Amino acid sequence: MTAPHRVTTPFTRESTAADVLAGVDLTGRRAVVTGGASGIGVETARALTAAGARVTLAVRDTDAGERVAADIAATAGRNTVAVERLELTDPASVAAFAARWQGPLHMLVNNAGVMALPDLHRTQEGWELQFATNHLGHFGLAVALHGALATAGREGGARIVSVSSSGHLSSPVVFDDIHFTHRPYEAWSAYGQSKTANVLFAVEASKRWAADGILANALMPGGIRTNLQRHQAGDRMSEALRSVEATYPWRSPEQGAATSTLLAASPLVQGVGGRYFENCVQALPYDPQVEPAWQDAPGVAAFALDPVAAERLWEVSEKLLAL
Repeated sequence: MTAPHRVTTPFTRESTAADVLAGVDLTGRRAVVTGGASGIGVETARALTAAGARVTLAVRDTDAGERVAADIAATAGRNTVAVERLELTDPASVAAFAARWQGPLHMLVNNAGVMALPDLHRTQEGWELQFATNHLGHFGLAVALHGALATAGREGGARIVSVSSSGHLSSPVVFDDIHFTHRPYEAWSAYGQSKTANVLFAVEASKRWAADGILANALMPGGIRTNLQRHQAGDRMSEALRSVEATYPWRSPEQGAATSTLLAASPLVQGVGGRYFENCVQALPYDPQVEPAWQDAPGVAAFALDPVAAERLWEVSEKLLAL
């Protein structure tokens, strides 16, 4: 069997979300951006709005969301941004958000996340917090919104964007102990498996839902100084991370949102699913002998694209959420 061709675009790490959507008309399309009140979520929502989409910011803090919505409306010149409360670690909140949704959904950008919590935190169900937030909450949201996505799929296609990270290289999903019940907690391993889960979700969602006109892709946005790094600040930052902080090729939030926006709305990736992108192109395989782990575009680990692991994760997630 011939391997699928690698998807490339004219855009690079220097491109912004606005660059990616220049000339693209999203009038009549609807989008949800989780975590849309901060970081690259704001710029993703701004670019989609400016291109004509009606965007809903799905956020924990609705006051912050309203402030961002007003700012986007002012800068984009369109008052088409709504705000809805969503707590990804609370299955009831996820279900309520989906129940309130009416009509088609063309773009679901699973952007919200937490990174490398220094200490082990659990939800009331006993789930490790990063896995619960970064994967399970978004998985439950996508499943609950499947009908709305499928409606859009029949109208010409629906897309799910799964914001992952090069941090996925830190760990596959450890199915024998996802929630650190038996093994010692380690912040980057926990974060890494949750980001691997984001990629595996895109692989399996595209497989299961392509017939409904729904495709999903994952991405690394690149290094952006946002609130996501709040748990690595000050005394909690390791010497290794201090070195990364000094040398890492940081980019602006507008640049960090470019790959998310590309996957959500660009015609250049129409019909593409189950892949992982960085710097607005499909990532190459990660090779630890060639690519330094903290390089700007280190590639994607084979375990993150493993179809067997993707199917297993889907089944495990359904059981955890009792779907």
